Amino acid sequence: MRNLDAAQITDAVARLCIEANYYLADDIFHALKAGVVREESPLGKEILQQLVDNACIAKNEDLPLCQDTGMAVVFVELGQDVHITGGDLNEAINKGIARGYTEGYLRKSVLTDPLFSRKNTGDNTPGVIHISIVPGEKCKITVAPKGFGSENMSAVKMMPPSAGVEGLKKFVVDTVANAGSNPCPPVVVGVGVGGTFEMAALLAKKALLRPITERNPHPEYAKLETELLELINKTGVGPQGLGGRITALAVNVNYYPMHIAGLACAVNINCHATRHAEIEL
Repeated sequence: MRNLDAAQITDAVARLCIEANYYLADDIFHALKAGVVREESPLGKEILQQLVDNACIAKNEDLPLCQDTGMAVVFVELGQDVHITGGDLNEAINKGIARGYTEGYLRKSVLTDPLFSRKNTGDNTPGVIHISIVPGEKCKITVAPKGFGSENMSAVKMMPPSAGVEGLKKFVVDTVANAGSNPCPPVVVGVGVGGTFEMAALLAKKALLRPITERNPHPEYAKLETELLELINKTGVGPQGLGGRITALAVNVNYYPMHIAGLACAVNINCHATRHAEIEL
């Protein structure tokens, strides 16, 4: 059994909140640079270059990539042989979010009540926390700040099994096309297939954590990812919704077994930044 102090978790989450909001991941950065070359629309080329320049400024000057620094979504893979000491795990994570958003001068956007008072909590807590127990004695933490220009464009649909692959493709492509400029394209699209209503959504969210250079290891799902990307980029939405061939940088699909009577599908759209940072303690 390995002991892990809650204070270490707080420190790590605080750093990750800042890093995810300041520094664009290499896979996204290189995809944007390649997009400048591939994009046929002159305006689209200009927009993509501006996104590249923005990422460079944010990195060099330690500034947020975007004014919407998101709601902190935190994934924890906790080894079953790890014992958290000195505090509660969820509390330690939320302390880290509060510190990171305060020390990093990140916009605080979380409300205590979504419907009535809508009062800001003042420190961007609580985060949305997903904890998985895994073998071993390590703790992996991933922080994925989620802006709501893209989150608001996401969707879940419970389809009949007869909808099949073509029905799923139509749902995914229509969701992205109907989103238009709202999620700040070029987007990264996470797709979750299977499980139940809530599992499909979680699969889609987790799909956004996978590097866009990696395809699903299952050959049929890898092919589906490629096909969906091609279809989405044929919609003509383009960078920032102003037309062009690069509407999406990637489509990542995760799947899970499900009941014979259904076909659950979730689409979680992310802006071009697809912010996340991780550490293993």
